[in-house]
Amino acid sequence: MVIEEPLCKRCGKPVDDDRAEYCSDCNRHEHYFDAGRGVFLYKGDIKKSIYNFKYNNKREFVKFFGDEIIENLGRWIADISPDVLIPVPLYPKKERMRGYNQAELIARYLGEKLNIPVEPYLIERRINTLPQKELSADSRKKNMKKAFNIAENIVKLNIAMVVDDIYTTGATADAVSRLLKEAGVREVYVLTICAGNGF
Repeated sequence: MVIEEPLCKRCGKPVDDDRAEYCSDCNRHEHYFDAGRGVFLYKGDIKKSIYNFKYNNKREFVKFFGDEIIENLGRWIADISPDVLIPVPLYPKKERMRGYNQAELIARYLGEKLNIPVEPYLIERRINTLPQKELSADSRKKNMKKAFNIAENIVKLNIAMVVDDIYTTGATADAVSRLLKEAGVREVYVLTICAGNGF
């Protein structure tokens, strides 16, 4: 199911009141990114497709997901006009075992179609964190704390767009966005295939 208005002005999750600016998560917590958007609600067949994309080597799904992002969020991306797309990195050992990073596949597909540079090595994951889906919201934040670091000089970047597969609590997006902001990036946006429910 494609996410439609009304949605949270910060993270892009759907909200149940068109007078509400923010979802319950964003009302409770500050975020380091400026805004985020996802195409699909993380449930049903899309949830299964994401699982297969990540864990069952269904790399061919990248075209479907990439085309849906362009169709539904292409204008939003163009309005932001990011200098670069930055996929959320996997821990190196995990990426070697899986054979690919699904966020990087999406970022590279979008970068090619939208003519935006992709920088998969600006951020590195230095801790092999637990899977977020197994943790509570607070535990997710602790799990991501100090999980990443800046691997290359990013002093020339003004606007960055972080690319990932799923946005739920925002713990991963915040961890990466905080690093980028602290390194001098002026604006950071988050783009995902799916977002959880924001009610």
